[in-house]
Amino acid sequence: MSTVVSEAPGTPAEEAGLQPFNVTLLVRRYDPESGRDAYWEDFDVPMYPTDRVLDALHRIKWDQDGTLTFRRSCAHGICGSDAMRINGRNRLACKTLIKDLDISKPIYVEAIKGLPLEKDLIVDMEPFFAAYRAVNPFLVAGSEPEPGKERVQSIEDRERFDDTTKCILCAACTTSCPVFWTDGQYFGPAAIVNAHRFIFDSRDDQAEVRLDILNDTEGVWRCRTTFNCTDACPRGIQVTKAIAEVKSAIRSGKVK
Repeated sequence: MSTVVSEAPGTPAEEAGLQPFNVTLLVRRYDPESGRDAYWEDFDVPMYPTDRVLDALHRIKWDQDGTLTFRRSCAHGICGSDAMRINGRNRLACKTLIKDLDISKPIYVEAIKGLPLEKDLIVDMEPFFAAYRAVNPFLVAGSEPEPGKERVQSIEDRERFDDTTKCILCAACTTSCPVFWTDGQYFGPAAIVNAHRFIFDSRDDQAEVRLDILNDTEGVWRCRTTFNCTDACPRGIQVTKAIAEVKSAIRSGKVK
């Protein structure tokens, strides 16, 4: 009896007969143990047009320099862990295709700004999550539903805050904000977005508490409406609009 051994299938690009081409990545490196300031290092990586920047970083780490350090998890734009600056713009590396970039020039990759740099493309996310926790990002309902029943909400009421439920806490919006870069006390767009999600939820009873938290010198009034946050959001959330709605609710005292 003979045994047939088949080769493992290649990538869709390889199976389609496409040929890889070299792409140059300039990655901003930083190792706190080296005593050296951050610096740019270039890598030439064979890529296909349908590959992502995350694929390029994997190939560098696996084949060229195992010390390259970055975060990633799901690799499908859900976890938000691989947010970084690509050609000067905050993006998710797993959603940024090589074919959508100008590969006639080097692709610049660096850590997101405004948070403490730990190593290479990794920043300390604790200040970001501290601001997120400060706005009470959870449902606070004053009364329990009847036994065996759910809290009823109309389609219209759900649509009121539907956009801001899409946040994946990647920090792309917050770390694209010039105010956040220069003011470490500012809550930042992501925290306000997650407050918005509950402020306008008809089932929640603590909208006034969150509005009071955000009606602060480091709250919504620090927003300068540059739309950087909206442009950076990989989920397409209208971040600047959400911030404006929170400002309006503070002024009018009306949320529902």
